[in-house]
Amino acid sequence: MSSTIITQRKPESSPQPRGRLTGVVYLLYFLMAILAQLLTGRNFDFFANATNLISIGFYLALTLLFYGMFKPVSRGLSLLAALFSLAGCVVMGLGIFPATTLLVNPLLFFGPYCLLIGYLVFRSTFLPRILGVLMALAGLGWLAFLSPSIVQHLAIYIEGLGILAEASLMLWLIVKGVNLQRWNEQASKGMKAALRHSSAPTELSWTD
Repeated sequence: MSSTIITQRKPESSPQPRGRLTGVVYLLYFLMAILAQLLTGRNFDFFANATNLISIGFYLALTLLFYGMFKPVSRGLSLLAALFSLAGCVVMGLGIFPATTLLVNPLLFFGPYCLLIGYLVFRSTFLPRILGVLMALAGLGWLAFLSPSIVQHLAIYIEGLGILAEASLMLWLIVKGVNLQRWNEQASKGMKAALRHSSAPTELSWTD
């Protein structure tokens, strides 16, 4: 009679986070956004719009890099954050074209995005928690902009906090990257937890 041998499929190893690459993409987004503002101020509208589109492209790349980086912390929250950012990028991209009338402020999406990134940074073991606190505060600040009466006298401070938070995270990633050992440990724990809460796929083989 043939005997059945059941073997469990081994989980695939997680891809390594590209910490410094993420920081560089973050920097390129900032540079393009600043350049777009300068071009707008000099009435170079065509070049300003083109530069804004490039900056949005960098932010989309940044969104995907952050999603991969924070999956070990919480796959669900990392995906939710990415969806908020993608929606914000679409709204912001549509706003570049003069014929488009926006009914939604992009900050409605980027505020929760910064909040979620802040929480994920705080929950992570591979980035300093203070960066998470700053990002969460920045997210609350961007949401406050949706109510002009609240930020009437605080706008400059909220903008300063947002710039400080995002610039701090960007610089940390460029200079330090992520703690790879701790990222690997968190990724390994996440995979083990996923295997415990789901039935592992099996392969059947028969021998005479």
